[in-house]
This record gives sequence, structure tokens and C-alpha cells, in this order.
Amino acid sequence: MRAQEGNGSESDLTVDGMAVYLAVPETTPAPGVLVLHELFGLNDDIRAIADRFAALGYVAAAPDLVGGGSIRCVARALRDLSRSDGPTVAAAERMLEWLSHRPDVHGGVGVAGFCMGASFAMLLGSRGDAAVVSAAYGEPPDDDLVARMCPTVAHYGDLDRMFRRFAEPLDAGLARAGIPHDVKRYPGVGHSFMNRGDEDHPVVRRIARPLMAVGYDEDAAEDAWRRIEAFFAVYLTRAEPEIVIDLRDGAEEPIADPVELNDHDGPV
Repeated sequence: MRAQEGNGSESDLTVDGMAVYLAVPETTPAPGVLVLHELFGLNDDIRAIADRFAALGYVAAAPDLVGGGSIRCVARALRDLSRSDGPTVAAAERMLEWLSHRPDVHGGVGVAGFCMGASFAMLLGSRGDAAVVSAAYGEPPDDDLVARMCPTVAHYGDLDRMFRRFAEPLDAGLARAGIPHDVKRYPGVGHSFMNRGDEDHPVVRRIARPLMAVGYDEDAAEDAWRRIEAFFAVYLTRAEPEIVIDLRDGAEEPIADPVELNDHDGPV
């Protein structure tokens, strides 16, 4: 998969024909986080979220799955999501693979999604390549896929009349499957309480805001970030390889290949 720099910036890439914002921490290699946007595409809010993950020590990549947010591309993404298959799902899987194979990524890759991106994140989390998922106000996949999801931390707003109903079934489904999880429904906030990007979009103003109480809430957002940080720290490791050295007389080479330290034991 080919990556090209765009506009002379190390942070704005074109990967397999798709725009990707890349945020790299000061110290690498590091675990990776694929950041998946809300309904209308990659924007400055999602870039800021990727930057925040980088500040936490993760290599964060945020692809634009809907080509800038055209109605046609958004409709196709939603159609693919409803079928759990199609070009947009395949593109998200390619982005996860690309991130996981970067030379500056080590210790696993997680996915963090918001709204539509949260639904894609949970779908990717059921397919075996993600180590951990954060899903903010998204619709989970079918029950059989929920039962195969990776460890998941999820966030819903109690005033969000469209998506709040998914919190309890997701929590119950993950519990039945024995999957480590943390699902929280926040009182007094609605949809997109962690985001600031789409509040002025015409669709949000006319339809989504009255139905879903769309709006950023700092207290709930910061609490969700604390939960994400704690949860990801359990399932994405920054451990360096351990090398066993042969101390016998005259030995100059390790007697064993590097052994990765990767402790995934965590709370259920």
C-alpha cells in the first residue's frame, strides 16, 4: 500500500488514494490508534483528537472514509455499514492494516470511533485485528459479531434519543461473551458530547440537534477520555523487546531471538 505526503506536510498523507491525517508521538515505536470520524468526514476536530492520542503516546491515523463528506459517499458508507461489508468497510480494514505495519508502530493497534466511526470501530473490533476499541455513540453490529469483539470501552449520552438505546444491549452482549468492557451512559448530555466538528452542519442543525441533543460537554468528554486512557493502557503495550544474552565465555551473540513482553491481562 503506497503512502504519499500531501501539501509538504508530514502529517497529511495520501494512503491508497485516501486522505489520512497522521499524528506521531515524540517517542516511537509506539502502539497505534486508528481514529474514525463522525458522519461528515475528516475535519479539524478529528485531527485534534488524533493529536491528543499522539500526546498520550500513540501513533494516531485518521482516514477520511467519505471523501470529504459528500452526500453520495456518506450514503455509501452507511449502506456498507448496514451490511457489514462493502468498499467503505474494506477501506477501513486496509487503513488498520497499513497502520499496524508501519515501522514506528509496535505493541498493537486500537480503534477509536465517533458516531458512524464508532460503528465502524466496533465492526473492526469483531474481526480480530484490533486489540481494543473505543466507541462513542455508535450502533453496535449484530449480536453474533458483538460476541467476537475485542475489549471495548463505549460512551453514550442519555439525552441522545437515537443512540442511547444501544448502551445496555452492548453492555449485556459483551458481558455474556466474557469480553472485557466498560460501557457508560452519561446523564444530561446528548450525541457528539466528545466532538465539536459537525455542530453547525445543516443536517445537524435541522434534524439531529433536536432529536439527539447534539453538543459538546466538557465534563462528560473529559471523563470519557480518562476512561479511554486507562482502558487503552491495559490492552496496548509499550513494552520493549527483552533480549536474553549468552554469558558463556567467548559468546558474542544472543542465544535467543527477542521475546516481546505483551501482558494483556486486564479487568473484565
